[in-house]
Amino acid sequence: MKKYFSLVLFAHSVFALPFALIGFFLGVTTVQTSFEWDLLLKVLFCMVFARNSAMAFNRYLDRYIDAKNPRTAMRDIPAGKVSANEALLFVIINAVLFVGTTALINPLCLYLSPIALFVVLFYSFTKRFTVFCHLVLGAGLALAPVGAFVAVTGFFEVVPVLYAFAVLFWVSGFDIIYALQDEEFDRGEGLRSIPVVLGRKGALRLSIALHMLSAACVIIPVFFIAFGYFYYVGVAFFCFMLIYQHSLVKPSDISKVNKAFATTNGYASVIFAICFLVDIFIRTTH
Repeated sequence: MKKYFSLVLFAHSVFALPFALIGFFLGVTTVQTSFEWDLLLKVLFCMVFARNSAMAFNRYLDRYIDAKNPRTAMRDIPAGKVSANEALLFVIINAVLFVGTTALINPLCLYLSPIALFVVLFYSFTKRFTVFCHLVLGAGLALAPVGAFVAVTGFFEVVPVLYAFAVLFWVSGFDIIYALQDEEFDRGEGLRSIPVVLGRKGALRLSIALHMLSAACVIIPVFFIAFGYFYYVGVAFFCFMLIYQHSLVKPSDISKVNKAFATTNGYASVIFAICFLVDIFIRTTH
């Protein structure tokens, strides 16, 4: 299992998983139903299975590209730690487990599961033909709050969709920053990305714009729900971390990309989710 956790970078689940918890508990309070541990576990399993499928498929599809890139040459498949066939089998098993778990939740989740799988798997192809690959990645992770909300309620609503857009713009923005590392390699290989098309300065400007939209999407829910003090603290921290990561990366210096990508965004999602959950707990127990 250790080598497969390495293959899918399990630690990166910290980006979308907190928003899945937000969607889940938002659903619980929306329909005023009792909290069910078994349903939460099913949602978490869906998150894990879907992400495992997406990440392993990306590694499988990009194995020849990764082998050429000095930054990625030591990833599991090029380095021989996991074979291509093992990775593909891992993708299939997790995809089947994902669909099977949605069947245990409700019919709408089951019907939508192939669409969700298509989105998260399709991302791996996009860098070959469109610069909007970053947005497709964001869309895949944006399914987390909506999917968890639907798992509880069986229907859609505005606020979880706003959180989905927050994730879409947030992830797209920091993926553009991450892609700065491979600008020259991608250009040489004919791969598409925002840094390849706009250069460092233009890419960072677009990333800032996307993060401004993300910040707006976590602020707008206050017009739909009477949040308390803790939610505003969470919003302030989330926005601060968006600003902070842009202070770390400059067109003339991208040496801190990994810190901006992993550390700041991990803290942003976790602290925001904690503040959201504390706020919900306080409001529902008083």
